[in-house]
Amino acid sequence: MKTDEKRARVKMGKLARKNTLIAYSFLAPNFLGFAIFTLVPVICAIALSFFEWNGGDISRLRFVGLENYATIFNVKKIAEKGLGYFFSRVDLGIALKNTVTYTLITVPLTIVCALALAMLLNKIRGAVVFRAVFFFPYVASMVAICVCWSFMLMKDGPVNQIIMALGGTFNKSWTADSTMAIWSIILVSVWRNMGYYMVIYLAALQGVPRELTEAATVDGANKWQQFTHVTLPQLRPTTFFVSIMMIISCFKIYDVVAIMTDGGPGRSTKMLVTYIYDEAFTKIRYGQASAISMVLLVIVLAITIIQFSSEKKFSND
Repeated sequence: MKTDEKRARVKMGKLARKNTLIAYSFLAPNFLGFAIFTLVPVICAIALSFFEWNGGDISRLRFVGLENYATIFNVKKIAEKGLGYFFSRVDLGIALKNTVTYTLITVPLTIVCALALAMLLNKIRGAVVFRAVFFFPYVASMVAICVCWSFMLMKDGPVNQIIMALGGTFNKSWTADSTMAIWSIILVSVWRNMGYYMVIYLAALQGVPRELTEAATVDGANKWQQFTHVTLPQLRPTTFFVSIMMIISCFKIYDVVAIMTDGGPGRSTKMLVTYIYDEAFTKIRYGQASAISMVLLVIVLAITIIQFSSEKKFSND
């Protein structure tokens, strides 16, 4: 009897190991891709941020410790003139301020527009056609989108003509004006991404129990009360997911800026990623570019951790 039990345990152990190996074989390609194209470059960037290297022979690497970080933060000037100098004169401070401003405006606007479209298209006829129309910008060529919007936002473009027709006085090219340039990037980003997040919200709306809405109707709740007290709470996990994805995406913004404004006019649309690109591939300062990348990595990690902690605390409450 004991022999049979022992054989059964051995057989189960072999089966478990076989299933584990099969599982690892499915995970291996993805893990290898992640390790080669993400993990190893991140480790190299972390190491490179402590070196000075202008490209070429690897023997030119020179260890400088925290000097790259001191340079990009301009520690000496900040110590003399205060934090205001960092955000008004230092490239990293300006890029960080522009990126945070862009994120704080783009994320709420995109969420509001996506949710409004999802609510509108959730029950109307012909919703499939409209979903495709609103989703199309997300899969369209970014170059084509930016070129079209740059034309529309020109001094004599359609957007300014509409503004003038409505009594406005703005008659400059949006991308050439230091105040409006960042708004042109925000406008294009919201217009492009709201269709994608609309689809996510549409899927979430299908999961809202109809019984809750019917119960709220029986209790005398109007449409707005149903939306705020029934629909929105049910969409909280989706909004959490969307906000995290959008914040990370906004902090990595590059393509729209590179095509439409190239960080200008002046430094009004200089973002963290465009700053990294300029340092690495224009000025050929890989050490400083890696240091800026680590600053961006820490910011994104911190925001993600805070969001997850807040969501967990909110869910427990």
